[in-house]
Amino acid sequence: MPSGVVVLTDRRVARNPLVEVVAAAVGGGVRWVVLREKDLPRAERAALAAELRAVLAEVGGALVVAGPDRLDGDAVHLPAAGPYPPPRVGLVGRSCHNATELARLTTEDYATLSPVYLTKTKPGYGPPLDPSGLAALTQASPVPILALGGIETPAQVKACVEAGAVGVAVLGAIMRAKDPTAVAITLTAAHEAATQAAQGWPRSTTTTPLGSALEQAVTHVPRSWHTPTEVPQPSTATTEEER
Repeated sequence: MPSGVVVLTDRRVARNPLVEVVAAAVGGGVRWVVLREKDLPRAERAALAAELRAVLAEVGGALVVAGPDRLDGDAVHLPAAGPYPPPRVGLVGRSCHNATELARLTTEDYATLSPVYLTKTKPGYGPPLDPSGLAALTQASPVPILALGGIETPAQVKACVEAGAVGVAVLGAIMRAKDPTAVAITLTAAHEAATQAAQGWPRSTTTTPLGSALEQAVTHVPRSWHTPTEVPQPSTATTEEER
């Protein structure tokens, strides 16, 4: 099941070749990657999926493919528009944005909720749910939720976990980063610290504060890794292509 920091791909905004950026994020702790690039011909997209699977296989990670064509990935992620019912091709996720779309879920294993914050990738898309709206929808959801949209900072990751999300899906924060490894380390550490705090563990007085945990995580990275309840009403916004 996707959790932690999940990276969505977008070669058009990536600072470096897409596989290189993903490999850097994986080096920083990312274990789930969603391949978008839906505009590519199937043969090119399948070849890209194979490269990403090889990167993830080295660390026991998993590749999710956007759309119903699995491309030998570990899971598929479907848009809110369909198909319904979802195909049974292993693990299946669905993009959702409001209570109505959550109510359509049937056999899906997880869903994304977006946009939690205003997003640079889709300017004008919204309105944002904000953590309070995310919390209300997460409580109403029949499946685990990944928070998506405009998540770039440790504070935002913490707020999403506190709202009940099992993970955060990020695009621009990794794709546009000068150092995707460092960003992945920071966001992953924030997720782990927030999850532990939400679960009340560790319980001793020696618990490391979130800021210290992030500082320690970045400091101890090997140099070789640094490669170049009211439910909100349905939104009228157009569904984002990648979700």
